[in-house]
Amino acid sequence: MITTPAFKDRKFAILGLARSGLAAARSLVAGGAEILAWDNDEGARAKIADIAHIADPLLADLSGYDAIVVSPGVPINRHPIADKAKAEGLPLIGDIELFAMARASLPPHHVVGITGTNGKSTTTALVHHVLESAGLPVRMGGNIGLPILSQMPLPAGGVYVLELSSYQIDITRSLSCDAAALINLSPDHLDRYDGYAGYVASKARLFDMQTGNTHSVFGKGDADTEQVYRDVLARRGAELVHLADPALVAGQADWPSLQGPHNLQNIAVAIAIVESLGVTEAQWRPAMATFQGLAHRMEVVAERNGVLFVNDSKATNAASTAPALAAYPRVHWIVGGLPKSDNLDECIPNFGHVVKAYTIGEAGPLFNELLSPHMPVERSEMMGTAVCSAAAQAQPGDVIMLSPACASFDQFKDFEARGDAFRAIVEAL
Repeated sequence: MITTPAFKDRKFAILGLARSGLAAARSLVAGGAEILAWDNDEGARAKIADIAHIADPLLADLSGYDAIVVSPGVPINRHPIADKAKAEGLPLIGDIELFAMARASLPPHHVVGITGTNGKSTTTALVHHVLESAGLPVRMGGNIGLPILSQMPLPAGGVYVLELSSYQIDITRSLSCDAAALINLSPDHLDRYDGYAGYVASKARLFDMQTGNTHSVFGKGDADTEQVYRDVLARRGAELVHLADPALVAGQADWPSLQGPHNLQNIAVAIAIVESLGVTEAQWRPAMATFQGLAHRMEVVAERNGVLFVNDSKATNAASTAPALAAYPRVHWIVGGLPKSDNLDECIPNFGHVVKAYTIGEAGPLFNELLSPHMPVERSEMMGTAVCSAAAQAQPGDVIMLSPACASFDQFKDFEARGDAFRAIVEAL
């Protein structure tokens, strides 16, 4: 695991003992810290009962403590832990900040931080793959894969590639990324912020933390991202700030797991990141062709009678579904779930690619009303019904795509469970 002697003899309170909280607890104790920890789940508490004082930080006396470590899932804009931290004069931090604190104790390395509304996971995995293909020691973590603190430190010259959500950035104070990237921006997670401007400001903080000769990379294509780019450009200068233009990327047709305009933007950002770290085109170009992609993100799960079945369950808002629809000319679109908004406006430019829509979940009636003026719509309610009906109607060359533009929580525990269900239904056809 990653830890540091800088934790020695310090005291931390931890709220939330899921994967990142558990990794933080073990890293802190390994570094010599004293911890108080709490999770509402008794089983989670039991996992660290032998190394921590088990108590709720909201009720405990935190005199003499150095910080409160919270899970990114704790809504600090409305959770009482924020008031507790303020009253005690303690910073609220997360596992990424603990990693930043540990960096001075690690062998010389680089850190890549990638954020944005959509495409973070794919871009993070792509950068990891390219660096690994170029022969560099590399670890991937943050909002993807294993918590970074639970992984073994890299040898000298290694690169830590971190996907960073706005929630993680909110509780990070000193992570200066050697290459920091903002792919795109669109309204999301607004229950955690004071409007969309607050969400944008959260993402922009990743660049506020950069110091020295570090690189800032921005996607090209939406006005809000480009405004953050201009702000950072004015502050840091053209030598260190890069606008990644997808129009300059050639060869996408040869990279089967990176199709669609959204992936072209992801590619452009990834290229700018790896080139800032010294990777050459002769190294990154062949790596693009061998990238396998991620589950639930434009994942081709089967081909049956000339029809492709594509699992894009990770598309939990209209902005992430829009480029998926643009990627194929004839789509049978399975859409719905727990809606995040009352419209599908971002998808409208690509409605011409939809042969038919099959609405599912809580959003079904709303989406039926929104889509019926533009395309044939079938109210399926359940995913199994939608897949079977689409399979019966699709012609060779068509694509049956689950790209819900919604959260999953009305029918599934998370987007992974939804995607797994889609795959199982397809396999059973």
